Amino acid sequence: MSLETLWLALLGLLLAGYFVLGGYDYGAQMLSPFLGSADPGPRPGTGPGTGPGTGPDGRNAALDAIAPFFLGNEVWLVAFAGVMFGAFPHLEGSLLSGLYPLIVAILAGLVLGNAAIQLRGRSRGARAARVWNALVVLGGALPAVCWGIVVGLLLHGVPRRADGSFHVGAGDVFGPFALTCGVATALLFAGHGAAFVALRSEPGTATAARRLGATLLAAAGAAGALALLLSVFGAGASMTRTGTSVVLFALVVAALAAGWWFLGRGRDTLAFTATCLATALPVLLIGAGQYPYLLSASAGGGITVDDAVADGATLKVLIGFGVVVVPLILLYQGWSWWAFRGRTGRRHPSYF
Repeated sequence: MSLETLWLALLGLLLAGYFVLGGYDYGAQMLSPFLGSADPGPRPGTGPGTGPGTGPDGRNAALDAIAPFFLGNEVWLVAFAGVMFGAFPHLEGSLLSGLYPLIVAILAGLVLGNAAIQLRGRSRGARAARVWNALVVLGGALPAVCWGIVVGLLLHGVPRRADGSFHVGAGDVFGPFALTCGVATALLFAGHGAAFVALRSEPGTATAARRLGATLLAAAGAAGALALLLSVFGAGASMTRTGTSVVLFALVVAALAAGWWFLGRGRDTLAFTATCLATALPVLLIGAGQYPYLLSASAGGGITVDDAVADGATLKVLIGFGVVVVPLILLYQGWSWWAFRGRTGRRHPSYF
């Protein structure tokens, strides 16, 4: 395997990991008002909450589920950005400049959601609690929709100017295919979050999360079918490897169907495994379905792997990053899951 292929695989792994781990964070935030209150329990250092979606002690079931992993999952996004800047500098320059408004919206959503989650427990009064809860939902929905639009734009192809730069206008962002991908991704992340809450919560909340998650996954499948229909009629994805793309899309559909099936039967671990696959596969669809292009142009062509990658000497220097940092990320993630295994209220207290 060449160094270029190795670094491309690592780039895809980090983004897929972020979609899987950050995806259930976003999903739990979006579902926090709809999954009821967590079971009462000790919550040191906070006063009673009175807003919707909170229990008598201010707790929220969906946010309790993600509490031990809060902010930790963003390390995958940081690592992805580090690999892109170091190993694919030409892609970074073209991609960020073309998608600048969406990147800003994603970062704004991250900051807004994280701040709202931290501050909602310190709110006093029903009005303040409702405001913070609404900001928690917005902080999850905004990045989810924007990431979906980014996926849609990359699948469709980004407009390229005469000077070779890429530019995304309002007409591209609000085009039917990009918006459909944005809605589908938000629904998928919400269903993924519901599967995670079902896996982590007490029986009453888990039952509600399963019902809601099954509905959301079915809706995500319907939105995905619409995106496929747009592609069939030439208004959607433009792939260089059609056979590979069909297989990967079929795997996404199968993962969604499996998640829906297992949620309906209370098989929470299998359901969450299926939704993990469904959230990771779109990254593979972009990378494998459009290979050798990393950033395709809507008029054809684009930036190939060879165009975007750094020189061989730089890639060799960066090997230390992959050998040391990535295993550390995996070890940290594995340790946190092991340390906080089990359902909320049994192995650890509430954090929010």
